[in-house]
Amino acid sequence: MKRTKPSLAITWLACASLILSLSCGFLVTEKASAKGDKRKGAPNRTRKVASDLSERSRREPRANDVKVILQLNDQPSTELRALLRSNGVKVRKQFVNFNTLALELPASVVESLGSFSEVEFVSVDGEVRSLGGHVALTSGTDNIRSLGTSGPLDGDGVGIAIVDSGVYPAHVSFREAGTPRSRIVKSVDFTGEGRTDDPYGHGTHVASAAAGNGMVSQGKYIGIAPKANIINLRVLNSKGIGSVSSLLSALDWLMTNRVSYNIRVVNMSLGMPAINSYKDDPICLASRQLVDAGIVVLAAAGNNGKNGAGEKTYGHIHSPGIDPSVITVGAVDTKGTDGRGDDSIATYSSRGPTRSARTDDIGVKHYDNLIKPDLSAPGNKLVFAKSPNNLLAQNNPDLDVPVSPNITRAQMKLSGTSMATPLAAGAAALMIEANPKLTPNMVKMILMYTAQQIPNFNMFDQGAGELNVDGAVRLAKVMRTNAQRAVLGFSLLTTSAPDPQSTIENYTFTWSQGVILGSTFATGINLITKYQPIYGLGVLLSDGVLLSDGVLLSDSTLLSSGVLLSDSILISNGTIMEDGAYFCSTGVLLSDGVLLSDGVLLSDGVLLSDGVLLSDGVLLSDAILQAYSALLGGDPTEHMPIEEDAGDDYAGY
Repeated sequence: MKRTKPSLAITWLACASLILSLSCGFLVTEKASAKGDKRKGAPNRTRKVASDLSERSRREPRANDVKVILQLNDQPSTELRALLRSNGVKVRKQFVNFNTLALELPASVVESLGSFSEVEFVSVDGEVRSLGGHVALTSGTDNIRSLGTSGPLDGDGVGIAIVDSGVYPAHVSFREAGTPRSRIVKSVDFTGEGRTDDPYGHGTHVASAAAGNGMVSQGKYIGIAPKANIINLRVLNSKGIGSVSSLLSALDWLMTNRVSYNIRVVNMSLGMPAINSYKDDPICLASRQLVDAGIVVLAAAGNNGKNGAGEKTYGHIHSPGIDPSVITVGAVDTKGTDGRGDDSIATYSSRGPTRSARTDDIGVKHYDNLIKPDLSAPGNKLVFAKSPNNLLAQNNPDLDVPVSPNITRAQMKLSGTSMATPLAAGAAALMIEANPKLTPNMVKMILMYTAQQIPNFNMFDQGAGELNVDGAVRLAKVMRTNAQRAVLGFSLLTTSAPDPQSTIENYTFTWSQGVILGSTFATGINLITKYQPIYGLGVLLSDGVLLSDGVLLSDSTLLSSGVLLSDSILISNGTIMEDGAYFCSTGVLLSDGVLLSDGVLLSDGVLLSDGVLLSDGVLLSDAILQAYSALLGGDPTEHMPIEEDAGDDYAGY
């Protein structure tokens, strides 16, 4: 689609540095893939040892306790088996579904691992941390409760895996209404602490946002999918910290047990610094396998949208939110109101592009530069279930809200992209209940296509826009149930295309009517009326985007005619995705994502920075402080209205 370039030269010049730094991250020269770099004639090979791991090995050459994740592409050779049995090398865990090992070994051995042909990638087993309204009304969920075929649409029977700090099982929010049965159908601990409750206080809040039953305060704190089953996978310990290996263990368990518990949705309101490309990051690769197996995977974008000086920053999306198969969720500040006309992106919400990278054998980084987040949802000062005596509330008493003195009914407030992500996860569960044949890519497409564009925010801020459960479920219901076997151009809808707008709390808005495809975006009604093969299993939405001599093209076997690709990043005017002012153009083809200029001040006074410092997977900058601050306080606006609980179980939603 053609656009008129900005008339002010200063705008183009201010964006030029971003164009250079994004370069072919927006104009990719290969189809996005989670299976490694298979480009022919690539001048330099990709290093098999992560850059931060190599740096630690050089910095601490005598260390004997380096914990790493070893990914393999084949069975270990005799020579590699001998090394793994040698003195000082310990195989800590094996992840059978991912052909991956967690090792502890001397630093002197690290670089030698990269010499084996069967070794795909070696990275740090670093830390993973939590990323911390009446949302059923403001999200549009209340609009569609009556659309169920055999009762209210409420997620009944759909399994949502909450990969977090545990869930307090006695809270009434997790009971099946009218019975003593718990909807927490399975709990597994991967921290080594031997417990599956929630001493930290994060996972319980997240689980109730996705699937709380609304029994407290007459349904005022109901989750999005109040009858969904909860699979509680505890990977964060009592201090809210986990490891890559513990998270991999949980995802490995999920892959094995997904059918037994009908797990269709995975919520990861957690993350780690994104150093390695999604093509190498072990959590991203595991997430991609889950998506390819038919599971919708959602992850928090992160809470590093501003630096210590309060300046808006770009490029701090966390892993696994950097993966293109994952639905990455940013946070909206609803100002404590149900109406959506005053909504904005929370200042702390992490912004794209993704700054994860591959390093070639001469030390040059090649950045992924994907547009993220994919979607945004309410995340500021949300009130949901509280686990008793949890660390967050003990250290910060102001997180308590005066809803109920009964510990099984108590509520607390938290802010962050952690709180936004389970709202989208609950929405995915409702969509799957309405249409169980939806693939993960179809769920992702529908969520983006029906989102509300927030004015004056660009795509790196908000993705496709704010979650609209009303539109997403209405569109999901009219999608064909046999679409998985469809071919290019096959009619996708069972009716005529729905009116692309929603009215929520007397506020009417148009849908975005667009979809983010990796490093660009697409619009056109054929996205929903015609089957696109990119909606199938085993592919990425961005696989239909090609380049030829710098010209953005559509792969005619994966995208039909009538789907229009854009070559720009826009600041939304609050209508549809293709309308708005230029943030910057991406029509300059320079390389394959090599960063040419960094730390440059952009036109909106924003520091584009790649300077997150890491050591053994632990942030050394103020990013942890920012993330924790977001969990506790959020933006300085009102929280959800507080409704005191009378102690009666409410089941009248």
